[in-house]
Amino acid sequence: MIYSKGSVFATIIMWSIVAMRPGGSSMIVTAFTIASTSRAREVAAISFRPQGARTFNTKGANNALAMKKHPFLSNLRSSTFLRQSSTSIETDSKLDLAKTLEVTHPAFEVIERDVVTEYGAYCSLYRHKKSGAELLSVSSEDDNKVFGITFRTPPEDSTGVPHILEHSVLCGSRKYPTKDPFVQLLQGSLQTFLNAFTYPDRTCYVVASQNVKDFYNLINVYADAVFHPRAVNDPNVHAQEGWHLELEKKDDPLTYKGVVYNEMKGVYSSPDSLLNRASQRSIFPDNTYGVDSGGDPTVIPELSFEQFAEFHQRFYHPANSRIYFSGDDDVYDRLEIMDEYLKEFDYSPVSKEKSRIEWQPKKFTEPKKEIEYYPVGGNAENEPKHMINMNWLVNDEPLSTFEELTLGILDHLMMGTTSAKLRKTLMESGLGEAVTGGGLSEELLQNTFSAGLKGVAPEDVEKVEKLILDTLEEIVREGFEADDIASSINTIEFQMREFNTGSFPKGLMFMLGSMSKWLYEKSPTESLKFEEPLAELKKNIEESGSKIFQDAVKRYLLDNTHRSTVELAPSATLEEEQLKEEADRLAEIKKKLGDEELEEVLKKTDELKALQAAEDTPEARATIPSLKLSDLKREVTEYPNEVSENENDSGITVVRHELGSTSGIAYMNLNVDLSSLSFDDVPLLPLFTRMMKETGAGDLDSVALSRKIGTYTGGVSVSLLTTALHPEGSDPSVVKEGEHLQTKLQLYGKATTDNVDELLSIFKLILVEANLDSQQKVIEMLKESRARMESAVQGSGHSIINTRMRARHRVGAYVDELQGGISYLETIKALLKQAEEDWPSLLARLEKIRD
Repeated sequence: MIYSKGSVFATIIMWSIVAMRPGGSSMIVTAFTIASTSRAREVAAISFRPQGARTFNTKGANNALAMKKHPFLSNLRSSTFLRQSSTSIETDSKLDLAKTLEVTHPAFEVIERDVVTEYGAYCSLYRHKKSGAELLSVSSEDDNKVFGITFRTPPEDSTGVPHILEHSVLCGSRKYPTKDPFVQLLQGSLQTFLNAFTYPDRTCYVVASQNVKDFYNLINVYADAVFHPRAVNDPNVHAQEGWHLELEKKDDPLTYKGVVYNEMKGVYSSPDSLLNRASQRSIFPDNTYGVDSGGDPTVIPELSFEQFAEFHQRFYHPANSRIYFSGDDDVYDRLEIMDEYLKEFDYSPVSKEKSRIEWQPKKFTEPKKEIEYYPVGGNAENEPKHMINMNWLVNDEPLSTFEELTLGILDHLMMGTTSAKLRKTLMESGLGEAVTGGGLSEELLQNTFSAGLKGVAPEDVEKVEKLILDTLEEIVREGFEADDIASSINTIEFQMREFNTGSFPKGLMFMLGSMSKWLYEKSPTESLKFEEPLAELKKNIEESGSKIFQDAVKRYLLDNTHRSTVELAPSATLEEEQLKEEADRLAEIKKKLGDEELEEVLKKTDELKALQAAEDTPEARATIPSLKLSDLKREVTEYPNEVSENENDSGITVVRHELGSTSGIAYMNLNVDLSSLSFDDVPLLPLFTRMMKETGAGDLDSVALSRKIGTYTGGVSVSLLTTALHPEGSDPSVVKEGEHLQTKLQLYGKATTDNVDELLSIFKLILVEANLDSQQKVIEMLKESRARMESAVQGSGHSIINTRMRARHRVGAYVDELQGGISYLETIKALLKQAEEDWPSLLARLEKIRD
């Protein structure tokens, strides 16, 4: 538990460094720092020489000491590494990936073969001869196998039919007739990912598992679900997942109910969502992106069951599908399992042709302006403010991979960090509270660019628009600093080479990347290759500096009249008007219904509720495949550790663990003990951790610090770690009083092994010398945090409530609520008032935390 324990303490900090060994393997090195009551003053270092490797030194920026000489180390006896890399352990028997390119199947023809050397992926694109389905088979050493099937599903209206169908096909199928087969499937599955997504122009179904039997079980259920869903023959599924009229008593008012209907009612109550939807609609007046594939609650009830079933028939045909496999399973088995489903279908050119996405031409002769409204309560604490987005349709013809990469780097230069040119200018203008828009969006057929502010006074709306245009003109006129360009290129290149997908399977991200071209009749591997365009871009910059980015801003933004400005204004009466409009519509519907029709609504209401409450039959449940003990891997994976009892005569035990290839990247964590922090200062920690990166440090201002991080590392983050500890022999299911709680300030970073020294110097710099005396910056941060939290309360109220409820049952959850729940919103308001009216007292609290 975080508590005040006295004024003097020492903190042990541990660094975990993943370093490359020759031949691609790697090791973890643990290093330590001692922090006194004031701050960490010296950085300890260890030098290791792996067999046959060059020496590297994990030292700090100024005066690294040999660990054995550090005066505080006499009290330190042993420790182990902080974390493991998520990279797979190398095995002796590697798949012969090249041979997978030779696999053929009588039911498929080969369209193309390719190797994405950047990611070690061996790709074969097949076409099913009978149905016309395309299948991309990606072979790699990744044992986390991924299957996905994607359909182009461009809607013609905002009834939300793609979204409703995405929900509905998962409600039972021809082979698996249970109401919700995936709920039962998950009870006996080792899946690592299972989900579905609705985009503006496509619907994706994805599963992943490391167990081959489980993987094919999941594929069978998903394939049968999308091609033979119960939903297209059972109106009750459409009613449940989409919408239906509900009436429990004859004299009651009619109501709309439905899973997607209710979901989208929540989405349309969020100002951020309304702004984003209005922005997209404003620049796509003529094609499918101008309607809402998720569904507009006022339009969803216009979708009939017949239209719903016809949409499936039209677009869920194999000829309109993109089927994807990746991982280390057998390629022939992939083709065999899909042929079992595809061979039932004949080729349907209509399905593919009707799903083709039409280009939105740039046709605005002058920019458009729109005003939309969002609901606010009549008892709002502060006067509601406006939101504004400026939006551009970037291209109306295909972009080359080189142009896409150039725009990606440009986006990072303008919006990618808190010190990026456009984002920084907007935040420091004082015209709003938080940046909106998000910059470049490139997941659809055409790219868009959006930027703006929320929390804008009505009289400042036009000033925001002028500021954005003035900033773009300044960029065209003056360009970017060479160091800023180098920082952005290093950041983007690092991300592409690392391909760190976090908790998501790598195969999933590879699939989503391939769809950016494959969905629009291009090669699925084209967008995944970056070596050549990156080299070309670097050469261009070497020859002409910032000019390529200046030209891009001028061409795609300043000289582009196909843009819109969307203003979102608050309305205290909008919600009441919407509720009245819905009630009047339902009252009119009921008025037109005769007694027999009302009885039919009552009957269907009861039927639907009875179906929802009914259990599946044992025969239906028996159809769902599950794993047996014999399907599980019996061998325990070994994670060999090398233990050094007295590293470099330091008295410290160091534990090393070899990992598979990390592509030459070192991953490092540094944890600072917070157990002596006063509990009253806990709510200050989110602000404090953000200041460590965004207010500058030492001689570096915020821009220079961001530039240094981007130039030498793959990113640095600061977060809080709260972990419950269970004493040996205690029952882990019993909630403790909180006396056993590990609380850490966690610095996380990554860099190539050549830049480990720089990464450690940055850790030390922001930990010891962050510029806390930054009143104006703190006020900007707090305003942005307030706007974000207020949006979260409106758009994700269920999450806020859940956080509050959990805080009553666990000490760690209570701490989380203080730093991210409704209590934190009140804290932000109080801190903002203190920052504006009594900065010295707030600064003293921040400095006390560091000291």
